[in-house]
Amino acid sequence: MRLLGLTDWRSGRAIDLVLPQAADSALIDETGAVSAEVEQIDASGLVLAPALVDPHVHLRDPGQTDKEDMVTGAAAAAAGGYGLILLMPNTQPAMDGHARMADGRTVIDYLESYERDHGLRLPVDYALCVATTMDRAGRQASNPDDWSGHLPGHGWAHPVVAISDDGSAVTDQTLEAVAANAREFDLPILDHCEHHEHGQVNLGAVSRQLGLEGIPASTETAIIHRDIALAERTGTRVHLQHVSTAGGFEAVRSAKAQGLPVTCETAPHYLALCDEDLLRCGSMAKMNPPLRSRADQQAALEAVADGTVDMIATDHAPHTAAEKALGLKDAPNGIIGLETAYAVCNQVLVTSGLISHDRLIELMSMAPAELMGMRRLLPEDLSSRKANTGHLLLEVDQHSEADQPPVDLVILDPEAKWKVDPSRFHSKARNTPFAEAELTGRVMATIKEGRLVFSRLPASRVITRERN
Repeated sequence: MRLLGLTDWRSGRAIDLVLPQAADSALIDETGAVSAEVEQIDASGLVLAPALVDPHVHLRDPGQTDKEDMVTGAAAAAAGGYGLILLMPNTQPAMDGHARMADGRTVIDYLESYERDHGLRLPVDYALCVATTMDRAGRQASNPDDWSGHLPGHGWAHPVVAISDDGSAVTDQTLEAVAANAREFDLPILDHCEHHEHGQVNLGAVSRQLGLEGIPASTETAIIHRDIALAERTGTRVHLQHVSTAGGFEAVRSAKAQGLPVTCETAPHYLALCDEDLLRCGSMAKMNPPLRSRADQQAALEAVADGTVDMIATDHAPHTAAEKALGLKDAPNGIIGLETAYAVCNQVLVTSGLISHDRLIELMSMAPAELMGMRRLLPEDLSSRKANTGHLLLEVDQHSEADQPPVDLVILDPEAKWKVDPSRFHSKARNTPFAEAELTGRVMATIKEGRLVFSRLPASRVITRERN
């Protein structure tokens, strides 16, 4: 199948992309336009880029599959343009390499063999983030003997590439032992850089208006300063998750100026929303850390613009409708984001003129892949020659070397306007603050390992079909 007239994400050159087959057998096709008979598609006006990479995802499997499971979560990721996601360890039981499921397997073993055991091929690749402490309880560092055999280089399809107790900050009592493990195995600590015992929403005028206990910014900045000091003292690679406060961004900015091994992410919701949106969205906008003040939101945008923020992660956190119906005080923290992240960020960052579109791709694809140590092939890495259309012809080799990084690509329409309808999500969950939002920018297709695995390309773009 040929996709004609694509625009390269970085160079702006016109590209014709040749895929070895029309579609994967497990293709998720929203429009029904793509089939095995399709030979050519008009892709003019669409952008070809490396598939997105999300370093912070909760798929709730095993343990809470009423909220999400590997199949629905992978479908949501593919629909959002992701080729690779990193699964957090707050599964049930925790992904610490030691705790056992009812069948006697660890969560690492369960996720490694998931596709084989279920006789399917998921439309997105995934790597694993192991818990920093036993059972994620924060009392004793997890034992590397339980997970070091699953690091990259041991032949696993889904290796362990980071450690975190996400959902909780690494505790003071385990920090040094956790850091020693990270250094020994050259893994980054992904720290949930926030800790509080009480509160539901950001401390400020909105919390007072709602009559809810507020969470001060210091609950984040205290952990960030502690972790930066760790990086300075020991050389441990520290990655700060979902930074949300002006003080947090300033601390990271200062650490980078000193050349410390510190990186950070923020999430689409901290760029697009502030605590005032709780008045409109209620528990659908409740997460941890909470939406902060408008000034913090502006600081997040500035931190992306000046390079303080290394990457954007969704912190995709599915919950049931019944749980979110409990209201702001009692509903669990977390929102989903895989299917809206690109559009939200494109609108808030690119359409607004804050950054370029190619910079957005770096934030949502290249930087997260680098954090995970999992290189992906870029469009420019594919074999190329001049097509008779005058475009650059890129061909995906169906028989690439086994040790070659995968060809994961995404086709984007940065100008497409659409309204978010959660009922059409591929995720099981609907807990999004962006319901009914009108966004600019849409994922049109996702290519995994050279195979089309997701498409919402319309029939109007099909040029020719194979004649029987």
